[in-house]
Amino acid sequence: MNSGPINLRAARKAQSRLKKSAQADENAVKFGRTKAQRALEEAQAAQARKALDAHKRT
Repeated sequence: MNSGPINLRAARKAQSRLKKSAQADENAVKFGRTKAQRALEEAQAAQARKALDAHKRT
């Protein structure tokens, strides 16, 4: 099967990276929005605040 020795430290790190990546993907589906979506929503909120402030009476 394998032709040479296996570096166990590297194998553990690779396995840990895969676990963390899977958990991150799961959390992104559960909680997240993309960075672009958050930026768009912030920009829309800022534009709405600006429009409201422009129509205020003093």
